[in-house]
Amino acid sequence: MVYEICEIHVKEGDAAAFEAAVREAAPFFQRSKGCIGLELQRTVESPSKYRLVIRWETLDDHIVHFRNSENFQEWRKLAGPFFAQPPHVEHATVALTAF
Repeated sequence: MVYEICEIHVKEGDAAAFEAAVREAAPFFQRSKGCIGLELQRTVESPSKYRLVIRWETLDDHIVHFRNSENFQEWRKLAGPFFAQPPHVEHATVALTAF
């Protein structure tokens, strides 16, 4: 499994609308090849900063299949207007699990 960790800075005052857009866009991820699930995290110290964490079966499921799909275009159409700057995306795998 690969985690896509997308850091998103939202325009001031748009947090609720952004969260609603992500909720509305969730089905575009869910029906994408290899998507296992997603979680939207809002940082406590900087309330306009979010982390969208999406679990993919493989890296290609994200960067090849999803990024080149209509589902990606629909996601960006819904959430993109709330971005204060381009999102920063990294991928990770689990190195250690405890507790």
